Amino acid sequence: MNPDLQKLQAYPFEKLRELVAQPYQGSLQPVSMAVGEPRHATPGNILDAYSRNLAQLDRYPTTHGSEALRKSCADWLRKRFELPGQVIHEHVNILPVNGTREALFACAQCIVDPALDPVVLIPNPFYQIYEGAALLAGARPVYYNCEVVDGDIPALWELDQETWRRCQLVYLCTPGNPTGEIAPHATLQKLIEFSKKYSFVIASDECYSEIYPPAGRPPMGLLHSCLRSGDDTLQNCLAFYSLSKRSNVPGMRSGFVAGNSYLISQFLRYRTYHGCTMPMPVQAASITAWSDEGHVEQNRRLYQEKFETVLEVLGDILSCKRPDAGFYLWPKLPMDDQEFARLLYARKNVMTLPGSYLARTVAGFNPGHQRVRLALVATGPECLHAATRIREFLQEPGI
Repeated sequence: MNPDLQKLQAYPFEKLRELVAQPYQGSLQPVSMAVGEPRHATPGNILDAYSRNLAQLDRYPTTHGSEALRKSCADWLRKRFELPGQVIHEHVNILPVNGTREALFACAQCIVDPALDPVVLIPNPFYQIYEGAALLAGARPVYYNCEVVDGDIPALWELDQETWRRCQLVYLCTPGNPTGEIAPHATLQKLIEFSKKYSFVIASDECYSEIYPPAGRPPMGLLHSCLRSGDDTLQNCLAFYSLSKRSNVPGMRSGFVAGNSYLISQFLRYRTYHGCTMPMPVQAASITAWSDEGHVEQNRRLYQEKFETVLEVLGDILSCKRPDAGFYLWPKLPMDDQEFARLLYARKNVMTLPGSYLARTVAGFNPGHQRVRLALVATGPECLHAATRIREFLQEPGI
């Protein structure tokens, strides 16, 4: 067996199952705010496109996906991030993938050279796939506090030169999971400069880019920042986009990677052997999803309503605010995060995810300690019930 498998830590939800192993004994209906699984209805036009193309299951799909799918991805990307056609072309800059989770993992296996004592930089807190990808690629994960301070992520620039010299891959998550913070353009621009100086790849996970306040400005990402910095080849840059959150189809497993043509060609070469191809009905449904913005706008309105409702209940009792983007709250707690999650479930039948499960302790500090991730993915009434129970719990004696 690969000895690096032993380095993998238990997934956050495995830890959560152990934490709340004692069944709830009361009469309250369960509400889960633990898993970031969108629960809004899948748009009917996406379901129709999927069902109309079921007959195409009689053929093997290609790793590169259909030209029509790549074009729909490229058209969306150019419009959404103000990228001209000469920067993003469907033949060389786009690669469809079966959801960004598997692509974020696989890219490390493609990029990292384990013979060079490599380092992979990982935001802290983080999506645990980044860590597993680094370890199984034979790299050493180095965690950086991804908190945005005064328009920058200062922890990046506190890393020593030897770390940068050994760095082969930097994971970003913007908007962040679980913080909802957006990486500033100045940070991205400097990171792009560093990538050219030290020869590493930037993998920007932007799967929450479309969940932002309806009246707000759409978050800009890595590729837009690269173009603004004067590089129309997108050197060292890969960005990952998903339909799961944007279009409420987490079970469809559909997304795409965009970026530098050389990196895309090598990732395509790797994936040809990896064997992850997107079924034709999923491709057809994905074309419909990327071509429609109406359901995405409705999605934003639904999340906005839930944020307003929950923050009205919790705003004066829990230190939390509406994030820049995404559908999570990341409040500071008056107690240990694991104890909060355990007791809240035991007394109020509300499931939440301890913040420390989403982070690692570095130099004695865990940025998830005394924080909890609240995913506002349930219905509006369910989120209101959960917020009310959290408030009642926090007002109990001894809490």
